[in-house]
Amino acid sequence: MIHIIDTEHPWDVYSINSGHTEVISCLEWDQSGSRLLSADGDGQIKCWCMADHLVNSWESNLGSAIEGDPIVALSWLHNGVKLALHVEKSGSTNFGEKFSRVKFSPSLTLFGGKPMEGWLAVTVSGLVTVSLLKPNGALLTASESLCRLRGRVALADIAFTSGGNIVVAATDGSSSSPVQFFKVCVSVVNEKCRIDTELLPSLFMRCTTDPVRRDKYPAVTHLKFLTRENSEQVLLCASSQMGSIVECWSLRKEGLPVNNIFQHRSPAVGEKQPTILKWRILSATNDLERVSAVALPKLPISISSTDLKVASDTKFCPGLGLALAFHDGSIQILHRLSLHMMGVYYGSASSGTGQRVGDETAIKRQRTGGPTIHYKALQFSWTSLALVGVDNHGKLHMIRVSPSMGQMLDMNTLLRHLLFLLEYCMVTGYDWWDVLLHVQPGMVHNLVEKLHEEYMRQNQALQQVLSTRIVAVKASLCKLSSATAARACDFHAKLLLIAISSTLKSLLRPHLLNTPDKSPGDRLAEICAKITDTDIDKVMINLKTEEFVLDASTLQSLQQLIQWVGDFVLYLLANLFCNFFIFLITSSLQGSVVRPGFGFLRDGASLGMLREMMVVIRIWGLLKPGCLPIYTATSDNQDSMSLLFRLLTKLWLCSRDESHPQEPDEPLIDECCLLPSQLLVPTLDWLPINDGVICKLQSKHALRLQFGKPYSLPGLSSSPQVEIFSRSPGAQRMDHLRCLHMGVSPTEDSKACTRCGCVTMLRSPNKTTAVKQWEQRWIKNCLCGGLWRRIPSTVS
Repeated sequence: MIHIIDTEHPWDVYSINSGHTEVISCLEWDQSGSRLLSADGDGQIKCWCMADHLVNSWESNLGSAIEGDPIVALSWLHNGVKLALHVEKSGSTNFGEKFSRVKFSPSLTLFGGKPMEGWLAVTVSGLVTVSLLKPNGALLTASESLCRLRGRVALADIAFTSGGNIVVAATDGSSSSPVQFFKVCVSVVNEKCRIDTELLPSLFMRCTTDPVRRDKYPAVTHLKFLTRENSEQVLLCASSQMGSIVECWSLRKEGLPVNNIFQHRSPAVGEKQPTILKWRILSATNDLERVSAVALPKLPISISSTDLKVASDTKFCPGLGLALAFHDGSIQILHRLSLHMMGVYYGSASSGTGQRVGDETAIKRQRTGGPTIHYKALQFSWTSLALVGVDNHGKLHMIRVSPSMGQMLDMNTLLRHLLFLLEYCMVTGYDWWDVLLHVQPGMVHNLVEKLHEEYMRQNQALQQVLSTRIVAVKASLCKLSSATAARACDFHAKLLLIAISSTLKSLLRPHLLNTPDKSPGDRLAEICAKITDTDIDKVMINLKTEEFVLDASTLQSLQQLIQWVGDFVLYLLANLFCNFFIFLITSSLQGSVVRPGFGFLRDGASLGMLREMMVVIRIWGLLKPGCLPIYTATSDNQDSMSLLFRLLTKLWLCSRDESHPQEPDEPLIDECCLLPSQLLVPTLDWLPINDGVICKLQSKHALRLQFGKPYSLPGLSSSPQVEIFSRSPGAQRMDHLRCLHMGVSPTEDSKACTRCGCVTMLRSPNKTTAVKQWEQRWIKNCLCGGLWRRIPSTVS
């Protein structure tokens, strides 16, 4: 069986009957986390893909096999993307300097330089097998011996070079035997896969040449390259029943000594001294407890001398430490180069609680207990701020790893470290869940403000690329504090507004196809920004209305999205007085509790976007009155859209100049206060509720969960200002993407976002082209970029 969970809902385990007949020896994720390789002791390799892009629904349609030859190492081919994280540049204002793209070639390329997908495996008999995924879905497979004299391979690991080659390290398991290295080149010739191998310099572990330890550690138990993009540094662990020793080796280019006969010969012009590649030991540990698992950092921190010095001075430790788990249940974090100890975790795997260094009572209790529980597998998160481990009793553990390894930091330095890692996740697209583990509620406001400041310093092109991702990061941060929970709802609403705006604008078409002028959407934004009139009809007459002509069925199918825009404008304006009053308070008390809609008070860009949508909706209403938003008004002859547009324009005029915002005047606030007596103000049932665990992990106490039993999360606070997000058992369920009511007890299967809790139906109830275009945007990811998981109809 293969069990898959997401960290935000660890109780929701999805178990797959893998079909492997032997014990699974290797599991390997691809870079996106959407595909998984599994290999067993019979030589079977299977490729698992998400079914319908759901994290708890998987299927296998591809695979390869070397019958009867167990797999000992497995890896996806490299896609040629490599980043370097520069700690020295952490204070720079340019993301391109902090996280630079390193020149790196894919393992294999298609026409035009596109990386070819596939995987590579090493078997116990010394074979290397490669499977390539062709664009048409076919699989090319080939196998080749690592060297002419094939021998047993007990342990192996795979790394990649910048030139596109693959390096395989292999050992027969005996510490007295050499650790061998091979270069593997993969190519496609005449529609067939070809593998070329070449022997590289080998090494003997130093402990076998030490007279004191020669026979003390007979077996090599762990062999790993320090990073998969660095084939020149390798970590080796030799063990016995009593203990282990760990060595770190580096491949260096050294000058080849020349015989004395040739010493006095004058060198030719341009002649260089011959060099040779040779493995040199970097560092080694003293005798350790018996090692049960090794985890290597994934954060691509630059290890130049300058970066290492800055990291040491600022106590920035993520990416510098590797983790060793021992048979006594403890974990040590060692520096990846010097192997000096950086931190210790004395927690008993059975209790799930960690003890600080020097807690003698915890160590004594553990040693006098029954059979020791230890970690069989250990893995770092992408930013190295969390460790996940599985013990020998099948329990799953998540361990928080401090950015400073427990060293005391002032608040500004800690915030700068967390901000640096949040920016890294924002640029790369990796999930920032593990960074949130270290954010305390009191840090949220400062982090959100600093993140926005750094974002605004980037060039316009990069800002556009990251525009939605930064909103998603801010929403995740704001959920961690009851004081900012309402702002998380504002950020979700902003994501939905951006998506609706871009979708509706994309439906507009120029009247003449060969016009070199701007697109209708760009013209709409330009005219709405230029004409500040509060009368919607006077703004409308400046537009080319023929560009807004759509057929009636398309307009009617978009009514739910149009209704959301109308309801949101009404909600914002009706709550203007409350939010403005809170704004005056928060100017002196940072981080005070706010209400939904507060974040739009000074957001001129979002208010302008709402204003543009109101104009578009007004024009479409002339073509198809049935598509207009429906308002419940107290007067029959009231033009609700004109009223809302007039008030929205006045609010927008106050905030459109973000450098010099103005306060809403009293007549505007008075008119907004009267809105609830003129129109029925909608409720907030369109806001998603997050049922994950991240909001409960800020305390230092361990959270104990059980597979298959959802953890009931109480509300963030008993404050009435936050209770507005709670839902009564008899409340209507919402499809947050389609803006549809699904009823109190939905019968349709649904999916929910693992990050923000957004819920939507699996199958579309509407077949029109415009709605399909909208729904196709969210097939793979949610509005916030989170992944989908299937939820049964009784829970949705």
